[in-house]
Amino acid sequence: MTTATVNPMAPTERHRLYEDVLAMLSGTLFVSLGTLIYTKTMLTVGSTAGLALLMSYASGWGFGLIFFLVNLPFYILAVKRMGWGFTIRTFTAVALVSILSKLNGAWIDFSHLDPLYATIIGGGLIGTGLLMLFRHRTGLGGINILALYLQEKLGIRAGYVQLGVDLAILAAAFFILPADRLAYSVLGAAIANLIIAINHKPGRYMGLS
Repeated sequence: MTTATVNPMAPTERHRLYEDVLAMLSGTLFVSLGTLIYTKTMLTVGSTAGLALLMSYASGWGFGLIFFLVNLPFYILAVKRMGWGFTIRTFTAVALVSILSKLNGAWIDFSHLDPLYATIIGGGLIGTGLLMLFRHRTGLGGINILALYLQEKLGIRAGYVQLGVDLAILAAAFFILPADRLAYSVLGAAIANLIIAINHKPGRYMGLS
């Protein structure tokens, strides 16, 4: 029995426009739903989404607006390092998550959410949504941009880069969240980032956008 290998010199097939659009819509919907679940149970996650959640809890402002504003400075790095195509897709994805996170609150109402279940399903939704976006060369701003850049240039897995930064953000959450919610948030961040680290290895997925 022979084992199939990926030839790094083999031509890659570019995503079609409708594939990029479907991935954009699906990925941002998954992330926004996972974020809504976290908001309802006062959990947080890493990256700029986690930072926006913490700022939302501390200030009372809506997550969507804070998330959109926090990401603005990172587009400079995106243009310089990743190109206009990536930047435009990322800006669109951030805008969609900001809008959908507001709309989801009107579309869905939770009468009860167990914190552990919310941690697992919310982290799974966020990680899967980010995976969809990453595979179509789209980020969600902030640390996603840095993580994708380091993976493309240095071969460092995006999930591991994000996990390190996420732990720093979760350390800041110690001053805002109750101890049990902080523990759940650490688990949720690990779930989301392991999904990316396991499924988004350099050379494993060859599609381009």
